[in-house]
Amino acid sequence: MTAMNDQNDQNDIGRAIVAAHAARFGETGDRPASFSSDDAVYRGAKTACAALGFIEVDAECLARAWQAQTQRTGAFDAQAWPEHPADFGMRPFPPSARADAFPPCPEKLGLYAVLPDAAWVGRMARAGVPTVQLRFKSGDADAVKREVHAAVEAVRGTNALLFINDHWQAAIEARAYGLHLGQEDLDALDPPELQAIRASGIRLGVSTHGYAEMVRADAVSPSYLAMGAVYPTTLKQMVTAPQGVARLAAYARLMRGYPQVGIGGVDAVRLPDVLATGVGSVAVVRALVAEADPEAAAARLMKAMAAA
Repeated sequence: MTAMNDQNDQNDIGRAIVAAHAARFGETGDRPASFSSDDAVYRGAKTACAALGFIEVDAECLARAWQAQTQRTGAFDAQAWPEHPADFGMRPFPPSARADAFPPCPEKLGLYAVLPDAAWVGRMARAGVPTVQLRFKSGDADAVKREVHAAVEAVRGTNALLFINDHWQAAIEARAYGLHLGQEDLDALDPPELQAIRASGIRLGVSTHGYAEMVRADAVSPSYLAMGAVYPTTLKQMVTAPQGVARLAAYARLMRGYPQVGIGGVDAVRLPDVLATGVGSVAVVRALVAEADPEAAAARLMKAMAAA
Protein backbone atom coordinates (compact mmCIF):
# COMPACT_ATOMS: atom_id res chain seq x y z
CA MET A 1 0.00 0.00 0.00
CA THR A 2 1.43 3.40 -0.93
CA ALA A 3 1.90 6.32 1.40
CA MET A 4 -0.78 8.21 -0.55
CA ASN A 5 -3.27 5.37 0.00
CA ASP A 6 -2.39 5.31 3.71
CA GLN A 7 -3.06 9.05 3.91
CA ASN A 8 -6.38 8.65 2.11
CA ASP A 9 -7.35 5.76 4.40
CA GLN A 10 -6.64 7.68 7.60
CA ASN A 11 -8.47 10.75 6.29
CA ASP A 12 -11.49 8.61 5.38
CA ILE A 13 -11.40 6.95 8.79
CA GLY A 14 -11.22 10.28 10.59
CA ARG A 15 -14.08 11.76 8.60
CA ALA A 16 -16.22 8.66 9.16
CA ILE A 17 -15.74 8.77 12.94
CA VAL A 18 -16.54 12.48 13.12
CA ALA A 19 -19.64 12.00 10.96
CA ALA A 20 -20.83 9.15 13.19
CA HIS A 21 -20.27 10.84 16.56
CA ALA A 22 -20.28 14.64 16.18
CA ALA A 23 -23.98 14.84 17.02
CA ARG A 24 -23.20 13.26 20.40
CA PHE A 25 -19.94 14.88 21.38
CA GLY A 26 -19.87 18.08 19.38
CA GLU A 27 -17.11 19.14 17.01
CA THR A 28 -14.27 21.59 17.69
CA GLY A 29 -12.12 20.92 14.65
CA ASP A 30 -8.98 20.64 16.80
CA ARG A 31 -5.95 18.73 15.51
CA PRO A 32 -3.80 16.27 17.47
CA ALA A 33 -0.44 17.53 18.67
CA SER A 34 1.44 14.42 17.59
CA PHE A 35 1.17 10.79 16.51
CA SER A 36 2.94 7.77 17.99
CA SER A 37 2.14 5.28 15.22
CA ASP A 38 1.80 5.12 11.44
CA ASP A 39 -1.24 2.84 11.64
CA ALA A 40 -4.05 4.34 9.53
CA VAL A 41 -6.83 3.50 12.00
CA TYR A 42 -4.85 4.95 14.90
CA ARG A 43 -4.01 8.16 13.02
CA GLY A 44 -7.51 8.59 11.64
CA ALA A 45 -9.09 7.94 15.04
CA LYS A 46 -6.77 10.32 16.87
CA THR A 47 -7.47 13.05 14.33
CA ALA A 48 -11.20 12.44 14.73
CA CYS A 49 -11.13 12.37 18.53
CA ALA A 50 -9.19 15.64 18.64
CA ALA A 51 -11.76 17.13 16.27
CA LEU A 52 -14.51 15.93 18.62
CA GLY A 53 -12.92 17.93 21.43
CA PHE A 54 -11.00 15.29 23.37
CA ILE A 55 -7.77 16.54 24.91
CA GLU A 56 -4.47 15.14 23.64
CA VAL A 57 -4.01 12.35 26.21
CA ASP A 58 -7.60 11.18 25.78
CA ALA A 59 -7.43 11.35 21.98
CA GLU A 60 -4.25 9.23 22.15
CA CYS A 61 -5.94 6.75 24.50
CA LEU A 62 -9.02 6.47 22.27
CA ALA A 63 -6.95 6.12 19.10
CA ARG A 64 -5.00 3.24 20.57
CA ALA A 65 -8.26 1.63 21.68
CA TRP A 66 -9.77 2.04 18.21
CA GLN A 67 -6.70 0.43 16.69
CA ALA A 68 -6.92 -2.49 19.16
CA GLN A 69 -10.66 -2.85 18.58
CA THR A 70 -10.15 -3.03 14.81
CA GLN A 71 -7.45 -5.67 15.22
CA ARG A 72 -9.60 -7.66 17.65
CA THR A 73 -12.74 -7.64 15.48
CA GLY A 74 -10.99 -7.78 12.11
CA ALA A 75 -12.76 -4.72 10.71
CA PHE A 76 -12.97 -0.96 11.25
CA ASP A 77 -16.45 0.29 12.18
CA ALA A 78 -16.90 4.04 12.53
CA GLN A 79 -20.12 3.55 14.50
CA ALA A 80 -18.48 1.33 17.15
CA TRP A 81 -17.16 3.78 19.75
CA PRO A 82 -14.60 1.82 21.85
CA GLU A 83 -16.06 0.50 25.08
CA HIS A 84 -14.25 -2.80 25.67
CA PRO A 85 -11.78 -2.60 28.61
CA ALA A 86 -9.24 -4.89 26.92
CA ASP A 87 -8.96 -2.48 23.97
CA PHE A 88 -7.74 0.15 26.43
CA GLY A 89 -5.14 -2.23 27.84
CA MET A 90 -7.06 -2.79 31.06
CA ARG A 91 -7.07 -6.09 32.90
CA PRO A 92 -10.14 -8.35 32.90
CA PHE A 93 -13.37 -7.02 34.36
CA PRO A 94 -15.00 -7.00 36.83
CA PRO A 95 -12.16 -5.35 38.75
CA SER A 96 -13.53 -6.66 42.05
CA ALA A 97 -12.44 -10.17 41.01
CA ARG A 98 -8.79 -9.17 40.80
CA ALA A 99 -6.39 -10.29 43.49
CA ASP A 100 -5.28 -6.68 44.17
CA ALA A 101 -8.78 -5.16 44.20
CA PHE A 102 -9.69 -2.76 46.98
CA PRO A 103 -12.67 -3.89 49.08
CA PRO A 104 -16.03 -3.50 47.32
CA CYS A 105 -18.62 -0.87 48.10
CA PRO A 106 -22.27 -0.76 47.00
CA GLU A 107 -22.77 -0.63 43.24
CA LYS A 108 -25.11 2.31 43.80
CA LEU A 109 -23.83 4.70 46.44
CA GLY A 110 -26.95 6.84 46.00
CA LEU A 111 -26.84 10.53 46.81
CA TYR A 112 -23.21 11.31 47.63
CA ALA A 113 -22.72 14.50 49.65
CA VAL A 114 -19.28 16.16 49.57
CA LEU A 115 -19.01 18.25 52.72
CA PRO A 116 -16.55 20.72 54.25
CA ASP A 117 -16.39 19.60 57.87
CA ALA A 118 -17.50 17.01 60.40
CA ALA A 119 -20.52 19.05 61.49
CA TRP A 120 -21.87 18.96 57.95
CA VAL A 121 -21.06 15.27 57.68
CA GLY A 122 -23.12 14.50 60.77
CA ARG A 123 -25.97 16.73 59.67
CA MET A 124 -26.34 15.07 56.27
CA ALA A 125 -25.83 11.56 57.69
CA ARG A 126 -28.69 12.17 60.13
CA ALA A 127 -30.78 13.46 57.23
CA GLY A 128 -30.49 10.03 55.63
CA VAL A 129 -27.92 10.77 52.92
CA PRO A 130 -26.43 7.33 52.19
CA THR A 131 -22.89 8.38 51.28
CA VAL A 132 -20.93 11.33 52.65
CA GLN A 133 -17.42 12.59 52.06
CA LEU A 134 -15.37 14.81 54.32
CA ARG A 135 -13.41 17.25 52.15
CA PHE A 136 -11.60 19.16 54.87
CA LYS A 137 -8.88 21.52 53.70
CA SER A 138 -6.14 22.35 56.18
CA GLY A 139 -2.37 22.29 56.36
CA ASP A 140 -2.51 21.62 60.10
CA ALA A 141 -2.00 17.87 60.61
CA ASP A 142 -3.49 17.93 64.11
CA ALA A 143 -6.59 19.76 62.89
CA VAL A 144 -6.99 17.24 60.08
CA LYS A 145 -6.74 14.33 62.50
CA ARG A 146 -9.32 15.89 64.83
CA GLU A 147 -11.76 16.58 61.99
CA VAL A 148 -11.43 13.09 60.51
CA HIS A 149 -12.05 11.46 63.89
CA ALA A 150 -14.99 13.80 64.48
CA ALA A 151 -16.48 12.84 61.10
CA VAL A 152 -16.17 9.13 61.92
CA GLU A 153 -17.97 9.76 65.20
CA ALA A 154 -20.58 11.92 63.44
CA VAL A 155 -21.81 9.06 61.24
CA ARG A 156 -21.89 6.53 64.07
CA GLY A 157 -25.42 5.28 64.58
CA THR A 158 -26.47 6.22 61.04
CA ASN A 159 -26.42 4.17 57.85
CA ALA A 160 -24.15 6.64 56.05
CA LEU A 161 -20.91 5.46 54.44
CA LEU A 162 -18.12 7.94 55.15
CA PHE A 163 -15.25 8.60 52.74
CA ILE A 164 -12.37 10.88 53.69
CA ASN A 165 -10.91 13.04 50.94
CA ASP A 166 -7.12 13.03 50.58
CA HIS A 167 -5.99 12.47 54.20
CA TRP A 168 -5.24 8.77 53.92
CA GLN A 169 -3.16 8.30 57.08
CA ALA A 170 -5.80 9.95 59.24
CA ALA A 171 -8.59 8.02 57.50
CA ILE A 172 -6.89 4.69 58.20
CA GLU A 173 -6.10 5.64 61.80
CA ALA A 174 -9.72 6.68 62.45
CA ARG A 175 -11.06 3.51 60.77
CA ALA A 176 -13.15 5.41 58.24
CA TYR A 177 -15.21 3.35 55.82
CA GLY A 178 -13.44 4.75 52.79
CA LEU A 179 -10.88 7.09 51.29
CA HIS A 180 -11.24 9.28 48.21
CA LEU A 181 -8.20 10.42 46.24
CA GLY A 182 -7.85 12.80 43.35
CA GLN A 183 -5.81 11.72 40.35
CA GLU A 184 -2.78 13.78 41.41
CA ASP A 185 -2.97 12.40 44.95
CA LEU A 186 -3.06 8.85 43.59
CA ASP A 187 -0.15 9.49 41.22
CA ALA A 188 1.90 10.99 44.08
CA LEU A 189 1.73 7.83 46.20
CA ASP A 190 4.84 5.68 46.18
CA PRO A 191 4.36 1.86 46.03
CA PRO A 192 4.79 1.31 49.80
CA GLU A 193 2.19 4.00 50.56
CA LEU A 194 -0.30 2.49 48.12
CA GLN A 195 0.32 -0.93 49.61
CA ALA A 196 -0.26 0.45 53.11
CA ILE A 197 -3.62 1.85 52.02
CA ARG A 198 -4.58 -1.45 50.38
CA ALA A 199 -3.45 -3.50 53.39
CA SER A 200 -5.57 -1.41 55.76
CA GLY A 201 -8.79 -2.74 54.21
CA ILE A 202 -10.19 0.74 53.56
CA ARG A 203 -12.32 1.31 50.45
CA LEU A 204 -10.82 3.57 47.80
CA GLY A 205 -12.55 5.94 45.42
CA VAL A 206 -10.65 7.82 42.71
CA SER A 207 -11.51 10.96 40.75
CA THR A 208 -11.18 10.79 36.96
CA HIS A 209 -11.58 13.38 34.22
CA GLY A 210 -11.39 11.39 31.01
CA TYR A 211 -10.16 8.21 29.36
CA ALA A 212 -6.47 8.41 30.25
CA GLU A 213 -7.21 9.03 33.93
CA MET A 214 -9.75 6.20 34.05
CA VAL A 215 -7.16 3.80 32.66
CA ARG A 216 -4.59 4.99 35.21
CA ALA A 217 -7.08 4.65 38.06
CA ASP A 218 -8.09 1.17 36.92
CA ALA A 219 -4.49 0.02 37.33
CA VAL A 220 -4.96 0.04 41.14
CA SER A 221 -8.45 -1.59 41.05
CA PRO A 222 -10.21 0.93 43.32
CA SER A 223 -13.60 0.41 44.96
CA TYR A 224 -15.35 3.05 42.82
CA LEU A 225 -14.68 5.72 40.23
CA ALA A 226 -15.86 9.32 40.28
CA MET A 227 -16.27 10.87 36.82
CA GLY A 228 -16.47 14.57 36.05
CA ALA A 229 -16.75 17.39 36.13
CA VAL A 230 -20.01 16.76 34.29
CA TYR A 231 -21.04 20.43 34.25
CA PRO A 232 -19.21 23.70 34.94
CA THR A 233 -18.44 24.19 38.63
CA THR A 234 -17.22 27.21 40.55
CA LEU A 235 -16.01 25.19 43.53
CA LYS A 236 -12.78 23.92 42.05
CA GLN A 237 -10.44 25.08 39.31
CA MET A 238 -10.64 22.31 36.70
CA VAL A 239 -7.81 21.57 34.27
CA THR A 240 -10.22 19.87 31.88
CA ALA A 241 -13.39 21.29 30.38
CA PRO A 242 -16.79 20.03 31.61
CA GLN A 243 -17.32 16.52 30.27
CA GLY A 244 -21.06 16.66 29.59
CA VAL A 245 -23.54 13.79 29.76
CA ALA A 246 -22.62 12.30 26.35
CA ARG A 247 -19.06 11.64 27.46
CA LEU A 248 -20.23 10.53 30.90
CA ALA A 249 -22.46 7.91 29.25
CA ALA A 250 -19.51 6.64 27.20
CA TYR A 251 -17.34 6.48 30.33
CA ALA A 252 -20.06 4.60 32.20
CA ARG A 253 -20.31 1.96 29.48
CA LEU A 254 -16.55 1.42 29.38
CA MET A 255 -16.16 1.24 33.17
CA ARG A 256 -19.38 -0.68 33.88
CA GLY A 257 -17.54 -3.11 36.15
CA TYR A 258 -17.17 -0.32 38.73
CA PRO A 259 -19.57 1.54 40.99
CA GLN A 260 -19.65 4.98 39.35
CA VAL A 261 -20.26 8.48 40.68
CA GLY A 262 -21.07 11.45 38.45
CA ILE A 263 -19.81 14.72 39.95
CA GLY A 264 -19.53 18.38 39.09
CA GLY A 265 -22.24 21.01 38.83
CA VAL A 266 -25.09 18.54 39.38
CA ASP A 267 -28.31 19.92 40.84
CA ALA A 268 -31.93 18.79 41.06
CA VAL A 269 -32.68 19.88 37.49
CA ARG A 270 -29.66 18.11 35.98
CA LEU A 271 -29.81 15.00 38.15
CA PRO A 272 -32.15 12.92 35.89
CA ASP A 273 -29.90 13.48 32.86
CA VAL A 274 -26.85 12.39 34.84
CA LEU A 275 -28.54 9.24 36.13
CA ALA A 276 -29.72 8.42 32.60
CA THR A 277 -26.07 7.91 31.59
CA GLY A 278 -25.94 4.74 33.68
CA VAL A 279 -23.93 5.97 36.67
CA GLY A 280 -25.30 4.60 39.91
CA SER A 281 -24.53 7.59 42.09
CA VAL A 282 -24.42 11.37 41.92
CA ALA A 283 -22.21 13.58 44.07
CA VAL A 284 -23.34 17.06 45.06
CA VAL A 285 -21.78 19.94 46.95
CA ARG A 286 -23.54 23.27 46.47
CA ALA A 287 -26.89 21.55 45.87
CA LEU A 288 -26.82 20.88 49.62
CA VAL A 289 -24.45 23.25 51.41
CA ALA A 290 -25.71 26.35 49.58
CA GLU A 291 -29.37 25.62 50.33
CA ALA A 292 -31.34 27.42 53.05
CA ASP A 293 -32.80 24.06 54.14
CA PRO A 294 -30.19 21.38 53.34
CA GLU A 295 -32.24 18.57 54.88
CA ALA A 296 -35.19 19.37 52.65
CA ALA A 297 -32.88 19.64 49.64
CA ALA A 298 -31.39 16.25 50.47
CA ALA A 299 -34.85 14.72 50.73
CA ARG A 300 -35.82 16.14 47.33
CA LEU A 301 -32.66 14.84 45.69
CA MET A 302 -33.01 11.38 47.19
CA LYS A 303 -36.65 11.24 46.09
CA ALA A 304 -35.63 12.23 42.58
CA MET A 305 -32.93 9.55 42.54
CA ALA A 306 -35.40 6.91 43.71
CA ALA A 307 -37.84 7.94 40.98
CA ALA A 308 -35.12 7.77 38.33
